[in-house]
Amino acid sequence: MTTQLEPPVTGAGSPKPAGTKPPGAVRRRTQTLGARIARVASSGVVHLVLVLIAIFWLVPTVGLLLTSFRTAGDNASSGWWTVLTKPAEITLENYANLLTNATITGSFWNTIVITVPTTILVVIIGALAAYAFAWMKFPGRDWLFIAVIVLLAVPLQVALIPLARLFGAMGIFGSVVGVILFHTAFGLPFAIFLLRNFFAQVPEELLEAARIDGARDWLIFFKIMLPLGLPAIASLAIFQFLWTWNDMLVALIFTNTDSQPLTVAIQSQLRQFGANIDVLSAGAFLSMIVPLIVFFAFQRYFVQALLAGSQK
Repeated sequence: MTTQLEPPVTGAGSPKPAGTKPPGAVRRRTQTLGARIARVASSGVVHLVLVLIAIFWLVPTVGLLLTSFRTAGDNASSGWWTVLTKPAEITLENYANLLTNATITGSFWNTIVITVPTTILVVIIGALAAYAFAWMKFPGRDWLFIAVIVLLAVPLQVALIPLARLFGAMGIFGSVVGVILFHTAFGLPFAIFLLRNFFAQVPEELLEAARIDGARDWLIFFKIMLPLGLPAIASLAIFQFLWTWNDMLVALIFTNTDSQPLTVAIQSQLRQFGANIDVLSAGAFLSMIVPLIVFFAFQRYFVQALLAGSQK
């Protein structure tokens, strides 16, 4: 009599063959390294180390702030940290003297006059060019965009002497206009590159629907592209504002005494009146506080700008 072998049951309660690994074992093994890194990164020790690094990084800023609130005699006799135990040393006299210093106040206004128009021009021209490169077809578009990318690698130092001669022939050397044109020209390649990559991610169906409804390129740009590209445009404006506000090399070469910004004014007073630390510290903190306010107020746009510029 023959016995028939029944096929093995593969149900939930059947025994598993020898050597079979339980479900999720491979997954747990492959995720072990990442899980360990995540646990280490989220540990309290790492957070403590990051806090200490942040505090150490902010020490110069805090020292400059406290120095700007101390008199010249106190700064000459002791370090800025003594104000932590002697609050009576804090005074607003330095800032009162700063506001009566015609050189500092005039250079602060020059910085605003240089930075704001430069930022506006870079954003407007860069956005228009980025839309053209992203959605308009014209001969040589790809080659022109490659040229824009190549310009990102050109250091501004190579253009200092040629542009100085050109501005001198045009009669704008030493004026605010020359500095604005210089910063605008060197800010446009990055602006076009960033905004073009962001505009190219807009769904094509959205633009086709607008064209079917009779919208022209100008209307599509102002009604669709600008609202959708606001994070990238805002972050570009912040980048350009910070770069122009903190610049000293271009302003040192292309401005004179009447048009110099705050960075050049502080540097010139430091060279002439090195012992005048009370006015210099207040002016330096005034020059630094505006970019800090802009950065901390709009820092969330920086991440979106980097992501927009890194994707195709």
